[in-house]
Amino acid sequence: MATLQDIGVAAGIHLLTALIFLFAFAILRLQPINDRVYFPKWYLKGLRESPRDVSTSVGKFINIDWRIYIKFLNWIPEALKMPESELIEHAGLDSVVYLRIYIVGLKVFVPLMVLAFTILVPVNATSSISDAEKDDVGFSDIDKFSISNVSEGSNRFWAHVLMSCVFTIWTCFVLYKEYEMVESMRICFLEAQHRRPDQFTVLVRNVPADPDESISEHIEHFFRVNHRDHYLTHQSSLRGGSFGSLGVHFWKVVFNANKLSKLVKKKEAYQNWLDYNQNKYVINPKKRPNMKGFLGLWGEQVDSIDYYKAKIDALVKEIAVEHERILKDPKAIMPVGFVSFKTRWGAAACAQTQQSKNPTIWLTEWAPEPRDVYWQNLPIPFVELTFRRLVISVSVFSLFILFMIPIGFVQSLATIESIKKNAPFLKNLIELKVVKSFIQGFLPGLAMKLFLLILPSILMTMSKIEGHTSFSEIERKTASKYYYFILIIFFFGSILVGSALQDFDARKELKDLGDSPTIVLKKLGVLVPMRATFFITYIMVDGWSGIAGEILRLIPLIMFHLKNSLLVKTDEDREKAMDPGSVAFAEALPRMQLYFLLGLAYSVATPTILPFIVLYFGFGYFIFRHQVINVYEQKYESAAAFWPDVHYRIIISLLISQLLLLGLLTAKNAKDSAPILIILPFLTIWFHKYCQNRFEPAFSRYPLEEAMAKDTLERATEPGLDLKQYLANAYVHPMFKDDDELDECEKELLSWRENDYKVLTKRTNTPIDTTASTSTTFLIER
Repeated sequence: MATLQDIGVAAGIHLLTALIFLFAFAILRLQPINDRVYFPKWYLKGLRESPRDVSTSVGKFINIDWRIYIKFLNWIPEALKMPESELIEHAGLDSVVYLRIYIVGLKVFVPLMVLAFTILVPVNATSSISDAEKDDVGFSDIDKFSISNVSEGSNRFWAHVLMSCVFTIWTCFVLYKEYEMVESMRICFLEAQHRRPDQFTVLVRNVPADPDESISEHIEHFFRVNHRDHYLTHQSSLRGGSFGSLGVHFWKVVFNANKLSKLVKKKEAYQNWLDYNQNKYVINPKKRPNMKGFLGLWGEQVDSIDYYKAKIDALVKEIAVEHERILKDPKAIMPVGFVSFKTRWGAAACAQTQQSKNPTIWLTEWAPEPRDVYWQNLPIPFVELTFRRLVISVSVFSLFILFMIPIGFVQSLATIESIKKNAPFLKNLIELKVVKSFIQGFLPGLAMKLFLLILPSILMTMSKIEGHTSFSEIERKTASKYYYFILIIFFFGSILVGSALQDFDARKELKDLGDSPTIVLKKLGVLVPMRATFFITYIMVDGWSGIAGEILRLIPLIMFHLKNSLLVKTDEDREKAMDPGSVAFAEALPRMQLYFLLGLAYSVATPTILPFIVLYFGFGYFIFRHQVINVYEQKYESAAAFWPDVHYRIIISLLISQLLLLGLLTAKNAKDSAPILIILPFLTIWFHKYCQNRFEPAFSRYPLEEAMAKDTLERATEPGLDLKQYLANAYVHPMFKDDDELDECEKELLSWRENDYKVLTKRTNTPIDTTASTSTTFLIER
């Protein structure tokens, strides 16, 4: 088990690493050649010009003004200057609420740290336990400040019970005030938000087939009948065949254009290689670049430029064929549609109500904003979604079980005794104090951090396979999976496996885990303090060095310069080479919730972890506020829709901390004080239910009152607004955004609809008979 010296060595290493990263960032950001790497958001907004355009030949690459370097740390106060209201306008509410989670962490843990070090640490440090008890729990000098140093049955446990109650009350108070604040911010943000297509649009899924109407006609008919006062139009694409005698082509709802998308992406990849080889030839015109014919690895040597031109030409033809097939093939039409309404009120009423007596058809929900739509999943049949999610649930469970094996292996290699056993030739080396401190204070956290790097990508892929229709929903589902992995496998798994592999015989604490819940709780309560040092090392790796590495942006820096030297020909290419990135909510939110879990779970048992937690939240707030202002460009805006999940998971952390402390005190024979803790989980659950009923509706439903108010205001201020034209191409598949044929037909259809007062809709007026083909055509008033 790591000692205070080991933790001190690790802290020194990580603080030094963080300072090196920050110093490197402070210098690199001043160089003109790196300006687009560290300030891409301002370039994308058109508010920043490259300093290379006004600099001398040397100054285009390196900043030679020595006075700038005197103020190289001015990025810190600059990151705090922008007020929150301006930051919302600049970066969106999602980014601002994300930053507020760091503030919540500081509000919760700074007072907890002060109280813990004022009351609990002296109580623990001035107590003592017998040598037999020390040998039994694998006591180290850092445990002198933890609850492990209090002897069984001591009256000192009243201090821990009292502090647990105080910590619970304070945490709930902070959460309540923050939930209230975020709800208010969300409502104000939605009220002040400028007109957007998703405010008027509903996503309709599982449209039933009709033998006499196309999907487009069927949707139009259904909504003109059931929402006749509010229906406006629905998003679509061409179908084969004309409508009535007018010869106007109707528009479909959603294509299955996944194959077309893959072909376009493949063409773009070949184009990048062609640009690279052409640039290479420009630099050295005496020698044309060549490559081996098969995958560039073997075969006959061919001219690289001619090779990629031929590939691109072939793909252009294939893309044209696939494009034509989609426009003519009825099987490319999916039973999904984006239906737009004349008012926000109409869209809200439709999105939040059941459309049919059969609850499995005509399913409506708010449409994602256009940039948030995950088009690849729209063609998935509704029936298939249930099967996909079942398969993914089984796969996630299997993945969790599988990850227990390498977690145990990594932790076994991160202990001195295991290394001696597996590599006896290193015995003399690891007995050195510095090496031993490095291994116990640094290696476990680093090994775990490296091990977890690939997990978010795996879980993201699984969430995409589940069939969710928006990036925001995919990220929320991924965040949920990642959080439960961190909770079950990383937190509890590390406690159980890591304690069992310690040099003391902790296995006896695990043998009864199959017994009653009371025994399980007692055993977990005993094991939790044993793993405090491991989690401290992980906090330093991930929360100190890891966040400092975030601001350095080393990989985007390298990739930008590689693309800039090999692929960039024009200013447009240079903008594409920029990678502003975004807050990866799928990974960032569970990561933050882990620190809430660790802080709350150990706040009473091992308060020495709290300074590390506080430093993480303070450091993270500075770093990510700078990134949100200058770097990140979010892919979508959900108006802080993720906040209820954040609140819920902090509540889970609070409940876990209460139950673990109850188990620990029960194991310590605190018979008088421990029973008082039983009431805390019930009060915490009641508090969560109250917040859920009080605030959560604002995050799941849009008030009709607010919708009507915005509609009324818009009619008064913009009486001539052509909403139909505004929504005309809002939800066209990206592969057809520049389709001239599509645009011309859309204009023709819009013009015809404006000048006509009735819409023709084919519909059978008798029960469907498979032997008959007659149908009537009737009129529905607009």
